[in-house]
Amino acid sequence: MKTDTAVLSLRGISKNFGAVAALTDVDLDVSAGQVVAIVGDNGAGKSTLVKVLAGVHRPDTGTITFAGRAATIDSPAAAHALGIATVFQDLALCENLNVVENLFLGREIRRSRLDEVAMETRSWELLRQLSAKIPTVRIPVASLSGGQRQTVAIARSLLGDPKIIILDEPTAALGVEQTAEVLNLIERLRERGLGVLMISHNMEDVRAVADRVVVLRLGRNNGVFDAAEVSTEDLVAAITGAADNVATRRERERNNR
Repeated sequence: MKTDTAVLSLRGISKNFGAVAALTDVDLDVSAGQVVAIVGDNGAGKSTLVKVLAGVHRPDTGTITFAGRAATIDSPAAAHALGIATVFQDLALCENLNVVENLFLGREIRRSRLDEVAMETRSWELLRQLSAKIPTVRIPVASLSGGQRQTVAIARSLLGDPKIIILDEPTAALGVEQTAEVLNLIERLRERGLGVLMISHNMEDVRAVADRVVVLRLGRNNGVFDAAEVSTEDLVAAITGAADNVATRRERERNNR
């Protein structure tokens, strides 16, 4: 359920670390039911932007608007309360714990005692919403594939009923089948009406699921593209700042065949 009204809007966001300008006047919009990909080279500012939205770093200048209201994200708790959930690249899962224990770690359901039945029921509800391929919620996370671990991390982020989910390199180091599984998860999130901000180096994954692609270069906006229309050549040129390189030449050769 895609809408034209932005749930999350950033305007003029800047962040400096001493003399290093990590972000400079960055603008960004994410709407409900929309997947926005952030791409850029190493050092482009992607990680800093994620940490600003996750409440790890507070921006030096600029404004953040969430659901039409001015917002301040000065801590991870503030981001969660606002409705922003972040799944970092390392996933932060405990491999010795099972799926239920990972989902509810630190926010267990208790009545007179730990309510294992309620947590298992809720775990299955979350996994079914994502059409997850996990045989049992009592399996240790260490036994799961990379795609299944991403599923658990994304399901955990849904516990707080967020409106925006940030996925930091969700397909990094995954095989073909596991990557397809994660891309299907992103489609499920879009279908649920959530805004998804996806950080990725993989142009094929980006073009497969994103609605818009935002390019960062040296901490600044360097283009916003319709994912259905932009070519890999144009994206690489925006990312590198050079229109003539191996990737763009290969793209031209393929198009000329």
